Amino acid sequence: MKFQFETEAQRLMTSRSEKASNRFLDVALQLGSSSEPIGRIAGASGSPALKQLDLPALLSLVIDAVCQAGQLLVAEWERVEGPRGHGDKAVVDVEIEKLLRQQLLGLFFCDFWGEETGHTLTGHPWCWVVNPNDGTNDFLRGLKGSAISVGLLYKHIPVLGVVYAPVTEEGISDCIAWAEGSPALLRNGQPLVCKLLDLPWSSGSRVMLSSAAVNKSDINLELCSPSGFVAMPSIAYRLAKVAAGDGICGVSLYPVSAHDVVAGHALLRGAGGVLLNENGMSIQYVTDKDMQVVSRRCFGGVEAVCKTLAARDWDRVFSVDDNSLPV
Repeated sequence: MKFQFETEAQRLMTSRSEKASNRFLDVALQLGSSSEPIGRIAGASGSPALKQLDLPALLSLVIDAVCQAGQLLVAEWERVEGPRGHGDKAVVDVEIEKLLRQQLLGLFFCDFWGEETGHTLTGHPWCWVVNPNDGTNDFLRGLKGSAISVGLLYKHIPVLGVVYAPVTEEGISDCIAWAEGSPALLRNGQPLVCKLLDLPWSSGSRVMLSSAAVNKSDINLELCSPSGFVAMPSIAYRLAKVAAGDGICGVSLYPVSAHDVVAGHALLRGAGGVLLNENGMSIQYVTDKDMQVVSRRCFGGVEAVCKTLAARDWDRVFSVDDNSLPV
């Protein structure tokens, strides 16, 4: 059974790779380059291709690459012996990031910030930001909902994001994506018309918290009021689901790095939302220090809700007999 699954995964990966290669050539032709890969052209300072970059077309290629990488995560989840690794380190995380690093830099050559394979920051205006498996600890503990997160910064602003959760509680994969210039977010290839500004804050809305939130459900319900809350792994996927209209705000109560939130931040921008730090200020990615720890806590979604929640006393979650990690 394991051999059959891996063979099918390999077939899907090959199929997606072939489609991505064909579409890559289409984008190269759109940008006026039939003789040199777009990644090399785009990496050159002052390149015409850089100025004419079609982010929605690039997004389509990134979605293909991320979904291909997602097959590795599915195969790891399905291992008879369980996923390899312990704590916050899974073997498949490195495998996914190596694959994505090669493919993303092949599509568009610029700076790169990864969780597992390090970073290259040269001052280039563009930077890929990758988390190969946001929610590793929960993934290794057998919880569904970890996600691959790929974002692209332009002059420190998130302009493209793809968050893909291939293994979910609902039993279906979920890919949420957006790029500057796109008319709407995409969810599993279909456009979303929902805008966060149209969502009311009421008892029917939901705040997305970490999987550990169930350990302090009474306090978390009070802090999220008038909303209820949903407990789930992956801050990237929490932000993505909020951008898609599944919630009103996504929260992390532990420090996050750029690779955790850039893709989700891009999706929130596409949906008319914000990503704020613990002081209710917009999260920045200007310096190396910013990238390493972008905030002590973060709140992403409808601006008014995020500011209100950021001002509440979340220290109460940690105050009594709490040994969990409400990330």
